[in-house]
Amino acid sequence: MPGKYTLTYFPVRGRGEATRMLLADQKQEWTEDVVTGEIWQKGDLKKSCVFGQVPRFQDGDFVLVQSNAILRHLARNHGLYGQDAREATLLDMVNDGVEDLRVKYARLIYQNYDAGKAEYIEALPAQLRPFENLLAQNDGGKGFIVGKKISFVDYNLLDILQLHLVLAPNCLDSFPLLAAYVQRLNARPHLKTYLESEGRKQRPINNNGKQ
Repeated sequence: MPGKYTLTYFPVRGRGEATRMLLADQKQEWTEDVVTGEIWQKGDLKKSCVFGQVPRFQDGDFVLVQSNAILRHLARNHGLYGQDAREATLLDMVNDGVEDLRVKYARLIYQNYDAGKAEYIEALPAQLRPFENLLAQNDGGKGFIVGKKISFVDYNLLDILQLHLVLAPNCLDSFPLLAAYVQRLNARPHLKTYLESEGRKQRPINNNGKQ
């Protein structure tokens, strides 16, 4: 019997991957509704999405778009939004920081990869330093980005860090807390199983082949 969750997205990691990692780690089943270029070009799916974008996410008869809204919805339903209102607000703040970095990454990948890669990597330490500092302020960086339990932001931050480790494999060399954080989260049993799955390995990172 299929799960109640369906993720409608292109056959890439992109803006769907943090949701996939959250679901896998939380032992939730979901159906992948794969959007091919041909399906997207027809326009019907695009018209059905309120902002004309995917990912689209279905929770039973409840349909959502916008990747960060999807993560927050799942966070509320699975206890991944902090232990109180203060932690929830801090998680929103950090997630906004992750989104800022994701937008810069996407701009590089889709608009300026060949000409801009070296400059982007040179500027990357300044983009990563705030996350190292945030980890250091939370239990000395031994656990999660906010609080004592994993949150939706941990999955989103892990995804963007994984992307940058492909782009610049040495990017965390001067950030020991972030490097340990990635290894620690990657080793969570259910998440590890997903990350090592054939479906995940065969899914390109981005739509244009650059990474």
